[in-house]
Amino acid sequence: MYTIVKNLGLTSYQDTWEKMKNHVANNPINDEIWITEHPPIFTTGLNKKDVQIPKTDIPHLFVDRGGKITYHGPGQLIIYLLINLLKNNLSIHQLVNIIELSISELLLMKGIVTNSKKEAPGVYVLEKKIASIGLRVKNHYTYHGLSLNVNMDLSPFNSISPCGFSNLKMTQVSEHNKDYNMAEIITTLINIIQFNLKVHYEQNH
Repeated sequence: MYTIVKNLGLTSYQDTWEKMKNHVANNPINDEIWITEHPPIFTTGLNKKDVQIPKTDIPHLFVDRGGKITYHGPGQLIIYLLINLLKNNLSIHQLVNIIELSISELLLMKGIVTNSKKEAPGVYVLEKKIASIGLRVKNHYTYHGLSLNVNMDLSPFNSISPCGFSNLKMTQVSEHNKDYNMAEIITTLINIIQFNLKVHYEQNH
């Protein structure tokens, strides 16, 4: 299974979302991983129950990933996973586990010890969330993906209940390790994700 990796730089959330939907609609042969950052935006997934939209100047968008409301902004690494679950013999639950494991492996290399929560997907440092996961599956293909807070303005998260949890606090790599490098984080995390996907593929074929 060949995976194409694309570093898109800073992109419009809505434009990239439309491109993801178009991509999976065309039954692509190869899996793709898209790397990006977005200008400030709040997005709410398919679970809209009890979500309060903040009254701020930051735009908001209803989207088709799983989960509730979150925030994206510069300094937050976004990795979109456009993967054929059928060809990889993957369930969505297994993919979420691989994403969580990969982020945790990366952060441990940076001296950051993490944990996960069965009732709330993502990666945590003690009780604070450092990475979020939101996916959509259509015709065996996934799109959307993960966000890892690296060095961003976290204050917009104070205007929402991130992922539906009213008391959830957010954290980021720069709060725990000053010796970070975004380019290195991207390269390392992509390599870890690809390795873990490859291991799963080989064990299940």
